[in-house]
Amino acid sequence: MAHNQGNSLLARLFDRVLPTAPDFFGLLAAQSRAVERTVELLVRFMETGRADISAEIHNDEHAADQVKVANIHTLNEAFSTPIDREDIYRAIVNLDDIVNFCKDTVNEMDALNLQPDGHTLEMSKQLLIGATALRKATRQVEKLYRVALADLFQGDNYIQMFKKREIYRHLTNAAERMAHCASTLHDIVVKMV
Repeated sequence: MAHNQGNSLLARLFDRVLPTAPDFFGLLAAQSRAVERTVELLVRFMETGRADISAEIHNDEHAADQVKVANIHTLNEAFSTPIDREDIYRAIVNLDDIVNFCKDTVNEMDALNLQPDGHTLEMSKQLLIGATALRKATRQVEKLYRVALADLFQGDNYIQMFKKREIYRHLTNAAERMAHCASTLHDIVVKMV
């Protein structure tokens, strides 16, 4: 019984020295789902040209701004993060930028009195493919990371735990870089148009 109390005391001490980080993977996954929804609306707009769908995109953009601000606040308040802070920040901003581009697209089409065409529809569909793939990849890496951490923190070999955690962080950083690649490709496409 005393041995279990010792482990409990050690676990509490460990939690005080290194508080649990907010669930940034969950925050980014939720933000990715919201981006996917907005891009789905953009596809529907390009299919129909309906003003009510354009209004929904505007509402999504306002909601996305609130999510971005909340996620950045969480990041600023966090004692530690599972991946590099700057990468988390850029991911939050890049995801928000996609929603902003959707809104800007419908705004400019309205201002220029343009109707959707086959090109805008196809580009929107490709953006949706990218947003869906990004959300799925983010979610899968998040699940694997959680399972790995749960397995990792069994036992009392803390040095080994920290070593492996660093490796896991590298892998999650690689997944985060995929999001940066998606943003870069999006920028290239926007500049070509």
